[in-house]
Amino acid sequence: MNKRTLSDREIEKLLFGKWRYNTDKEKVFLKFYDDMTYEQTRIQTFFLSKPKEFLTGNKFTGVWHVNDRKLSLILKTLPSSIFNLKISELFKLTIADMIVSLNSLLFIENYQITKINNSEFIMMDNNEPIVIAKVNS
Repeated sequence: MNKRTLSDREIEKLLFGKWRYNTDKEKVFLKFYDDMTYEQTRIQTFFLSKPKEFLTGNKFTGVWHVNDRKLSLILKTLPSSIFNLKISELFKLTIADMIVSLNSLLFIENYQITKINNSEFIMMDNNEPIVIAKVNS
């Protein structure tokens, strides 16, 4: 599909579903839901990154949207973090999720989508292209 003819809404529709990509240090699985939430699993493959995975966990959830061909991921929770201890039974908010909520106000992951179709899309991260493939389920 020609990237100039797709609107942001059409790109959002193409993103619904499961996606996967690999980097030098991790394997990433993304699932975009039609209620504009996402679930991300990051599995560290680089030995020195394993402590980070131990602290934050490997699952992340949040909200997403597309604006001007930019995919924005706003992190909301760390459901598998070791810091996800409940403060008390009265409060449902956990320590890790409180930190993430404050952090998400300052840091939003933005990626420029350069190409997208039904089976893959390419986004730019720090001027490096990342090819992401659709996972059939």
